[in-house]
Amino acid sequence: MQALQNIEQFIKGVKMDNWTAALLTGATCVVGSVVVLVKKINSHRETEDKIKRARNRREESLQRAEQAVLRYKESHPTTDSAFILTLSLSELTQQLKEGSLSPEDVLYSYMEKTLAVNKKLNCCTEVLLESLDQLKTVGSNKDGLLYGVPVSIKDNIAFKNHDCSCGVIINLDQPAEKDSVLVQVLKKQGAIPFVRTNLPQALLNYDCSNPIYGQTVNPHNPQKTSGGSSGGEGALIGGGGSLLGIGTDIGGSIRIPASFCGICGFKPTAGRLSLQGLHSVCRGQKSVSSSAGPMARDVDSLALCMQALLCDHMFSLDPTVPPLPFNMEIYRSSRPLRIGYLENDGYTQPSPSMARGVREVKALLEQAGHTLVPYCPLKMDQIIPELLIKGVLADGATTLLQKLKGGPVDPCLEPQVFPYGFPKWLKKTISFLLKPVFPRVSANIGALSGVGSVPELWKQHAAVEDYIHETIAHWRSCKIDVLLCPVIGPAYNFLYCGKIATAVSYTILYNLLNFPAGVVTVSTVTAKDEEELKHYKGCYQDMWDKLFKEAVAGGEGLPVAVQCVALPWQDELCLHFMKEVEQLVKQSKK
Repeated sequence: MQALQNIEQFIKGVKMDNWTAALLTGATCVVGSVVVLVKKINSHRETEDKIKRARNRREESLQRAEQAVLRYKESHPTTDSAFILTLSLSELTQQLKEGSLSPEDVLYSYMEKTLAVNKKLNCCTEVLLESLDQLKTVGSNKDGLLYGVPVSIKDNIAFKNHDCSCGVIINLDQPAEKDSVLVQVLKKQGAIPFVRTNLPQALLNYDCSNPIYGQTVNPHNPQKTSGGSSGGEGALIGGGGSLLGIGTDIGGSIRIPASFCGICGFKPTAGRLSLQGLHSVCRGQKSVSSSAGPMARDVDSLALCMQALLCDHMFSLDPTVPPLPFNMEIYRSSRPLRIGYLENDGYTQPSPSMARGVREVKALLEQAGHTLVPYCPLKMDQIIPELLIKGVLADGATTLLQKLKGGPVDPCLEPQVFPYGFPKWLKKTISFLLKPVFPRVSANIGALSGVGSVPELWKQHAAVEDYIHETIAHWRSCKIDVLLCPVIGPAYNFLYCGKIATAVSYTILYNLLNFPAGVVTVSTVTAKDEEELKHYKGCYQDMWDKLFKEAVAGGEGLPVAVQCVALPWQDELCLHFMKEVEQLVKQSKK
């Protein structure tokens, strides 16, 4: 009997313990949820505060610049700003050297114009008020090739005491400790960096919008994007607020905004210009090369900028850059060229205006005595997923997604990064299911998983090397000096860039190959181009082809450009070819 009572008491005790445990567990869950919620609220508040501070810094710099311009105009009423803004870079540098123009007149004229352009296009992240102080000492660099020239720089290029946001919240409130090498060299050459320009969130996108500074619009049509990632540069130069800027390019980030905004842009061979102090979101990625390069209204300006940057001062500041000064003889050469050309890379069917631009330039080059031969890039359907996507996102986009944490994802980037977050098994399953119907989409989604392991990464690097050598051999078998090909255009409608990353096949190929490439504006979209666009089918006739057609629709009057390419380290030859295209187009319009 006693034993039964003992058992009953034990069971009651156990029940009581279970109730206690349940209550404790419930309480712990509630407390845990509250802690998580509080952390989220605090994180959200911190994010909002960071964005607010960045916007306030921008607003303050714009207001102070506006006040400085007004003061200068009042004290210098005879300054002919309208005349200054019409001068080309070569004309401007000549007048500055001669002393017929002062650096003060030039800087304030461009600052005033920049403020007006920014109000329309939202292309600047801040005015560099240090430029006003630099005016006091710029005379010591009077022998510099860019003496007194105001220069705009992309927001990811380090400038002392300023953030390199790359459009992501995590990078705010971390000002650079010193100027990048390129900024130091620009200053040594007498240039005055005076404004920083907008870019897309995380840089790996060819639109130009982020949650901090918003959307940059196109100078020719505010219903279109300026392109990216150097989209702030493209818009500012295309809108007349700068005559020389520095951008960066990992997939067309200089060339696409140049095409969209109707200017010239040049991506040098990677390694030709210093990358010290240039920020990226996925640092350490080696398969697809990034380059810094100039953007301007004409090719001579690009060449002058390259000549100024390729100097002993840069080679001394960054010994990893080969000491190769600019070869003016090659740039000014007049020998006839053997030019490869293509209208369609077989992966992304060009818009009618893209293809027409190449055809018209080809005809002009032939009339001028150059030899044109058909050329086709190798294995595009294989190298896009296997070498390019797996190269840029070798880690399955882990680094990129980490950088985006703690803040909103911009609408321009959202459709692009949405599948990045899928687990690997889901990416593989979707890829398998889509293969019979949409082979291109299937291959690219499968590639989003990255390379998987270090041995696979080494294999991928080896495959990139093999492809470069194979392409050079193919190029030589065609006996061509340079290549004429399309560049994406015309400028897109908003929110399409993140949906059709594949369209960068025309530009990113030359980052993978590490070939210098540049863009020259040659025409504008006609009513006939728009009519032909209605019949656009695409190479694969899949969802991406349909989206591309929608993206470029309504482009009448927008700029049309072509792309010029050369072999590695033949940057001067590439620029020479660009200059030839530019001159022939100008002559044909007369």
